[in-house]
Amino acid sequence: MYGLPITPAPNRRSTVPPRPVRAAATVALPLAALAALTACGDTGGLRGAGPTPTAMSPDKLWPGLPPVSSPAFVVGEVNTEVIKGIAVPGDNIRKVDPVAIVRKEITSNPGDYGSGSPYHETSRRMTDCDEGAGKGRCPVLQPYYRDLTGDGRDDLTLGFRQLPGKLTAVRVYTVDKHRLMQVMAWEDAMSGVELAGRSVIIRSPSEVAGYEYRLQWTWDPQQKAMLLTHDEMLRTGPRKKTPTPTPSPSVSPSSSLSASGR
Repeated sequence: MYGLPITPAPNRRSTVPPRPVRAAATVALPLAALAALTACGDTGGLRGAGPTPTAMSPDKLWPGLPPVSSPAFVVGEVNTEVIKGIAVPGDNIRKVDPVAIVRKEITSNPGDYGSGSPYHETSRRMTDCDEGAGKGRCPVLQPYYRDLTGDGRDDLTLGFRQLPGKLTAVRVYTVDKHRLMQVMAWEDAMSGVELAGRSVIIRSPSEVAGYEYRLQWTWDPQQKAMLLTHDEMLRTGPRKKTPTPTPSPSVSPSSSLSASGR
């Protein structure tokens, strides 16, 4: 599903000069004395920790391949959009109704949310959002506010369920030139969403047992968008097996009535 390029790490030489031999000898004396004192209670002597693995530099494969400067596929790494028709009073994104933002997306994408479309249930359940996001059966989740762009103002991280399936849509909005701007969009089956610094982290289950996908978007000031900066498959450990229920001891009718007080 996701591929990770392997980038060789740069070979940086240390700029710290080697320590004088005299300093090493000075430190060695008290260490030797300390070892002599502590060795009294240790009858096993020194034990090796095993061989040290040899550091290996990366090998460059197929150096004769011609270099390329453009991607083979357009996947939309820079995903920005001005949300027209949604005002931002005083450039304060907290004054924008999250439910109104989702309703705007639904009406702008009838192929996704209209009658007979994949997420038609989301559109139908928007009638349950009169009390606001995150309340009752409303598919719009609780909004979160944090400065993700570094301009000192809150940005909006918004999520909503794409029903009747198990997908969740995550959007990030900021204010740019008095306009509401969408700077990140993603949909997936999600096991967790986090905000860390100026990044959005999404975890999704993998078809490989004991692993999950971890994707991270981080604000890029040059592109003025949240860019996908990390795409990993991480081990989470073996999946917990559901314990098999054991049959409970049979209860006689008389003891059952007695226990219930009837």
